[in-house]
Amino acid sequence: MDRTLRDLGAAHEGSVGVLLEDGTEPGPVYFDVGSGSHVPSTTQWHAYDGRFGRPKAALLRGACACGWRGPAEYPLDWTALDDQKPLYEADVDLTGPIADCGAHLTVVRDTAVPLPEPLMALLTALKEDLATAAVKDPLVALKALADLRYLIAGVGADAALAVEIGRIPMERVATALGTSEEAARRYVNGYRHP
Repeated sequence: MDRTLRDLGAAHEGSVGVLLEDGTEPGPVYFDVGSGSHVPSTTQWHAYDGRFGRPKAALLRGACACGWRGPAEYPLDWTALDDQKPLYEADVDLTGPIADCGAHLTVVRDTAVPLPEPLMALLTALKEDLATAAVKDPLVALKALADLRYLIAGVGADAALAVEIGRIPMERVATALGTSEEAARRYVNGYRHP
């Protein structure tokens, strides 16, 4: 998958977020691995276990790469958790934050532009035909994909130009694509300036 398409999808990547006792959201946790220019880090919920000088999570909540944070907060009961062991080894119930992320993603998908049924059927059939060709006759599949790339580039350039000429706000484009404004801008500009 190319970088632009990966960016479109990554704009709404759900995760389990944490809050500290004072209600703040901590920055990344860095791991000291000795000398070197690269210092690994993470924002995964289980890294905030208070060990080795790391921040200690008090609450969990749903989070998304787009900046959305779930309104519900799920307390971590440190009286029942062993703070001498990594938090990922504990039996922590993540169903609440994960369900909240799922609800957020449903809202994002529901606000995206729906494809007309005939176009959706065509894309589904195309995918099935190409998958079959990839197994039965890979050279046919590769030729079809090459032709499809030319078609996509031309239609994409026309659509991107129409967005520019029509002065469609990038916020509206992002909502229609179900992504962030930054990812939508890169996507549209990728067709305008390949």
